[in-house]
Amino acid sequence: MLAGAPRATDGSRPWTFYALGGLFALFLLFLYGPMLVIYVLSFQGPNGGVTFPMVGVSLTWFQGILQAGQMANIPVAFERSIMLASVVSLLTVVFSVAAGLGFRRNFPGSGVIFYLAVASLVMPSLLVGFGIGLGFKFLGIDTGMFTSALGAQLTWTLPFGLFAMFAVVNRFNRAWEEAATDLGASAWQRLRHVTLPILLPGIIGVAMGAFTLSYDEYARTTLAIGPNNTLPLEIYALISSATSPTLFAIGTVTTAMSFLAIGVTLVVVLRMQRRRGLAAPKEG
Repeated sequence: MLAGAPRATDGSRPWTFYALGGLFALFLLFLYGPMLVIYVLSFQGPNGGVTFPMVGVSLTWFQGILQAGQMANIPVAFERSIMLASVVSLLTVVFSVAAGLGFRRNFPGSGVIFYLAVASLVMPSLLVGFGIGLGFKFLGIDTGMFTSALGAQLTWTLPFGLFAMFAVVNRFNRAWEEAATDLGASAWQRLRHVTLPILLPGIIGVAMGAFTLSYDEYARTTLAIGPNNTLPLEIYALISSATSPTLFAIGTVTTAMSFLAIGVTLVVVLRMQRRRGLAAPKEG
């Protein structure tokens, strides 16, 4: 307990608990209130606008997402974002796992390499994207989704992947690898059957984090994507040209899909941990 904090002698909570709880509730309202407003307004009636009061309730604006002739091609942009985010997530996992395992031992230049890898976090995002796009133009290479845009997004996702994987690897007990070696396992067998399965929950977390960061990324992508827009760029173009509850419907659908992906990931990780708990030998 903090020094000087009032103590409750009758088992009830002190007033500071309720004060801090109320402050936290206000913070949650400030954080998620605008999102809830968007979700509600996405169900506006056909004659409704982008503000309250609601003029009926309908799914009209959700249907408008898929209608042909829209100023923004949302389905195609969504497909591009999913494909790009999947590739970014895969590469982030590969690099992060390799770096996490490689940095378990100190080697000459390890500190310099680490700080170079995470330095892009402190650089303005627009300047990173601008530099990558300008570099491709200087070399005479056309910017594109899986070239310059991919590199731009990796400068954003990879540092977070490294931080997360380093934390996971630091908790790894190397005695398990030593036991596998004593039993005759080769380096590849040790990696495949011992190291990676134990690190798998953390690897899944890195993959999901990289996917969501890439899926929502705008600043680094806008100057490096080339002629094809991802979903955030397409939504921004739609906001610049016209505003309707269709924007709110897009936000509701994409948020629901994000929560679905997070929920599936949590279920998978919890089932993995439960299996490990059942498989672990009982003491005593």
